[in-house]
Amino acid sequence: MIEFSHVSKHYREGHEAIRDLSFRIEREEMVFITGHSGAGKSTLLKLIARIEQPTRGQVVVDGKNLTRLPRRHIPSYRRRLGVVFQDNKFLHDRDVLENVGLPLAVRGTPASEIRKRASAALDKVGLLARAHAMPITLSGGEQQRVGIARAIAHRPDVLLADEPTGNLDGDLSDTIMDLFREFNEYGVTVIIATHDRRHISRLQKRAFMLKDGALIEDRPWDAR
Repeated sequence: MIEFSHVSKHYREGHEAIRDLSFRIEREEMVFITGHSGAGKSTLLKLIARIEQPTRGQVVVDGKNLTRLPRRHIPSYRRRLGVVFQDNKFLHDRDVLENVGLPLAVRGTPASEIRKRASAALDKVGLLARAHAMPITLSGGEQQRVGIARAIAHRPDVLLADEPTGNLDGDLSDTIMDLFREFNEYGVTVIIATHDRRHISRLQKRAFMLKDGALIEDRPWDAR
């Protein structure tokens, strides 16, 4: 479903974020991306989301070569994705419920259905009681959970999450990871970048380890 073929990403200042990555992720698979800060985890996710383009190589999703995807087709491609990045980019003049419902509104979903599905997503992350709060009033952990709710509200085919539990305590972190696993069990392809190997060990899913932009390990995580 998602295939990288000799993908590299260089930035103008000379930084090489990704170096010659080749791998394949199957439909309905759950994969962790781990490695040190600056290893290339976020860049890898941005390449899948077509936020970045590779300097060399090809990224293919469902048979579509993203490096050749016409600009006018990018919005429809992204509607298949749920994305949780570290900077949630909320609209601060709209309440939490409206922010969570934005991906549905873009699709032209009826208002009643938006409220229903956005409320269900907030309930999943334990924030239904904050539905009408403004984003600026939320704690960092609450904002992260709202970002997760927004990513899952439209029931994406692929869920990308960049350090989704970075601002959460241990118990809540486990709850959110279990939610991602639940979505995966319902057929969503899930790719999570995390520095916390405890999650990888606990859930026993496939893990890629990056070092300085290169893939140095691809196997089921073994904590021993």
